[in-house]
Amino acid sequence: MIVAKDESLSIKTSEDVVRVRQVVRAQAIAAGFGLVDQTKIVTAASEIARNAIDYAGGGDVRIETLHNGTRRGVRLTFSDRGPGIADIGLALTDGYTTGSGLGLGLGGAKRLSNEFAVDSKPGSGTRVTLARWR
Repeated sequence: MIVAKDESLSIKTSEDVVRVRQVVRAQAIAAGFGLVDQTKIVTAASEIARNAIDYAGGGDVRIETLHNGTRRGVRLTFSDRGPGIADIGLALTDGYTTGSGLGLGLGGAKRLSNEFAVDSKPGSGTRVTLARWR
């Protein structure tokens, strides 16, 4: 697999979430994604970036454009140093929330992705990696 482009952004404010969305869309377009796939990965990125702010006080994202033979994709790796997730399975359940949201963000982002992984422990922060391929 070849990483064609790699960019990292800090996520601390709502304006940063907008910037993440813009950069993810630009990389999805560069990877040749159609409008539906662009929308799916941008929406997933927005959900996870918002979670980083709401639950961890911020974090970072690495945005990579990938080439694997004829396949092209975009991989996002979000990381934070927040409180972590005690029960990842429960956190992925629609309707479950520890905040004031609808509890659809993490599970929704998973459904919008071709690849999705969460690595988290209480007190150690969280890393969410997701990818979409065309």
